[in-house]
Amino acid sequence: MAKFDIIAATGCPTGIAHTFMAKEALEKAAAERGLTIKVETHGQVGVENELTKSEIAGAKAVVVAADKDVQAERFAGKPMVSVGVSKALSVEAAGKLIDRALAAKGDSTVAAAADVEDEVEEKESIGHIIYKHLMNGVSHMLVFVVAGGVLTAVSFLWGITSFDSTASDYNSFAAMLKIIGGIAMNLMVPVLSAYIAESIGKRPALVPGFVAGMIAIQGLPVNAETGMIDAGGAGVGFGFLGGIVGGFLAGYVILLLEKVFAGLPKNLDGLKAIFLYPLFSTAIVGLVMLGISGPMAAINTAMMDFLKGLSASGAVVLGLAIGCMCAFDMGGPVNKAAYVTGTAMLTEALAAGVGTDTYNFGTNFMAAVSAACIVPPLITTFAVVVGKKYFSQEDHDAGVVNLILGCTHITEGAIPFMTKNIWPVMPIMMLGSSIASILTIMFNVHDPAPHGGFLVLPVVENGPLWVLAILIGAVVGGILFVAFKKYDFEKNQKAAPVAKPVEAPKAAAVEDPKAETADFVKVENVFVAEDFASRDEALSFVSNQAVKAGIASDADAVMNAFLAREAEGTTGMMEGFAIPHAKSDAISEAAVIVVKDESGVTGWDTMDGAPVNVAIALLIPGAQAGTTHLKILSKVAEALMDEDFRATVKGSTDAAEIAKTINARLV
Repeated sequence: MAKFDIIAATGCPTGIAHTFMAKEALEKAAAERGLTIKVETHGQVGVENELTKSEIAGAKAVVVAADKDVQAERFAGKPMVSVGVSKALSVEAAGKLIDRALAAKGDSTVAAAADVEDEVEEKESIGHIIYKHLMNGVSHMLVFVVAGGVLTAVSFLWGITSFDSTASDYNSFAAMLKIIGGIAMNLMVPVLSAYIAESIGKRPALVPGFVAGMIAIQGLPVNAETGMIDAGGAGVGFGFLGGIVGGFLAGYVILLLEKVFAGLPKNLDGLKAIFLYPLFSTAIVGLVMLGISGPMAAINTAMMDFLKGLSASGAVVLGLAIGCMCAFDMGGPVNKAAYVTGTAMLTEALAAGVGTDTYNFGTNFMAAVSAACIVPPLITTFAVVVGKKYFSQEDHDAGVVNLILGCTHITEGAIPFMTKNIWPVMPIMMLGSSIASILTIMFNVHDPAPHGGFLVLPVVENGPLWVLAILIGAVVGGILFVAFKKYDFEKNQKAAPVAKPVEAPKAAAVEDPKAETADFVKVENVFVAEDFASRDEALSFVSNQAVKAGIASDADAVMNAFLAREAEGTTGMMEGFAIPHAKSDAISEAAVIVVKDESGVTGWDTMDGAPVNVAIALLIPGAQAGTTHLKILSKVAEALMDEDFRATVKGSTDAAEIAKTINARLV
């Protein structure tokens, strides 16, 4: 059985993007440190890459980056750090978590070195504990909302009243879809409540959790004639908020009962699980929920009235609030708060029925939320296409992929762009989302489906105007993003130092017109007839040659720098070219080493899937990482866009010709 230095568990409320972004960041950070790692993911499809008991026992430390329950009690006794998933989305942040986890042994000197903020995070704050329990419920609830909402929306394709057997547009299949969708939507609150409870009290808490959720839907039944509590009467539900309160209540009641029954003999454990816990917890939770139904219903009504009051203040106020919340953290807690509120409003809207004020407000609110969530990824797509020269190839590829993510309502694709420059990228995203939300409200768009992006356009009322609102928000945000990247690019270009002769007489400058330009590629550093079995063998060859040429002092350090860069994203390009680059203090001078393999290096991830025939390897001293490095890299990347350049370098077997061709493009 394989042993791992680090084991980790990641999970986000939706289980779509953050979960796997954190996994990738942790794996890259571990690779940089020469550590082995296994990351268990708690996504929407369930637990993947599950950790075994022996793997847990053999690990040196544990990292939990999750906003939902990942059964962290399995790791009891192990050095561990537990934080929200948003704190592990970058390689740098993930690396710090790994370092802290390894330092979390019982070594008092190490513990003393940790700052106060880290100690609070390692102990897990009360706020994060509550948020984690809440998001465990939300993650289980969302799939019911999506399935039920979309099926209900699809039923409207046959007509707004096609589910009604007395209506002229009645269709039996549409009626069945509406029934199924309605059942799924009605399960939203019970599932939310049950899995909040389960996160706190584990499996025994599911029973009182479901009961609390059902009570939150129906409220306290009262006989209309007698005004007294009556099982056959009708009550006023208190919905989404009631489900949250009921979930926490059920979970903590189970924890209380565990303490109360702790003194019972061990052989009665089975009786506790199947009889005592469900009986007493359901009775206690049920009575409390029925008792607070009146105040909770009033609070729920007040919240809905507040949101409608925002709408009364105008589309700008409501749209600005929705847009800023959705784009603030791109799928994080604030975004989820806006989205879950939208789904709660939509649930009430669908229950109220088409044509009612509640339906019109709820579906309009949902349309605004969806628009705000779709815009950020599309902003990045617009920016990388229009301002391609200002983005790295990696960012360009990610931005193109974001076209698909954005159109399907997955906001998280924009996160990598925001984390690189939170200011001003976050405000730009918030502005773009707000514009889309405001226009959506002004255009009177109604979306009866809670997810799906443009896939649900057939059921969106005023769909073309909705698309227009989203495109306007994306274009405005995209223009601002390109403007920022252009400014940043030009600033870095100006900051790049120009090599000048030191203490050289002016006459020398006349005699040598190229004195200001270094020949980064020397003929002796061009190798035209190599045969490599793998990418790593090629990089190892370059690292050793760098030491032989006096460019670097430590081949292992250079190799590690190459691998660290590959872990961030492949340097394989297209048509047989790769631009590996190493930034290390072990490198004494900036240089370029070129290796050619006519048969092609396989296993090097390239954009077109072709093997690498030419690797133009950049070796940069650590101190020049943001200057000379960017200058050389940008010029090599620009040269590779030239077909003549590619043909000359790839077709030549003359080291001098290759060195001259590349040096000419580095001037």
